[in-house]
Amino acid sequence: MTLGDMSTLTLPKNTAQILHELTGEERPDIALQLVLRDSIEHRLMKIKVSRQGFREKYGMSFDEYDQQWEAEDKDEDYTWEAERDYLEWEALVTRQHRLEATYNWLA
Repeated sequence: MTLGDMSTLTLPKNTAQILHELTGEERPDIALQLVLRDSIEHRLMKIKVSRQGFREKYGMSFDEYDQQWEAEDKDEDYTWEAERDYLEWEALVTRQHRLEATYNWLA
């Protein structure tokens, strides 16, 4: 089932109350949307910090690192650490793009 298929969402009373306390919004659907946006913003900030760590470690953006990785012309690109970092960094970029799209959809 996709989100578009859902016409109603039933929340337990205590969940609706928690949403109200968190947001100050009376309507649970709007409160839930606000909480989701806050959660996405928080996750995007964590991704930003993680990506910054890779930028500092390698002295370049992911796009530059990706080009270097694809060229396969440096021995250090074949280390376990480099491969792990590449995969983690790539996953962060992908996750960021998906979360940004979802965030914009919630706007």
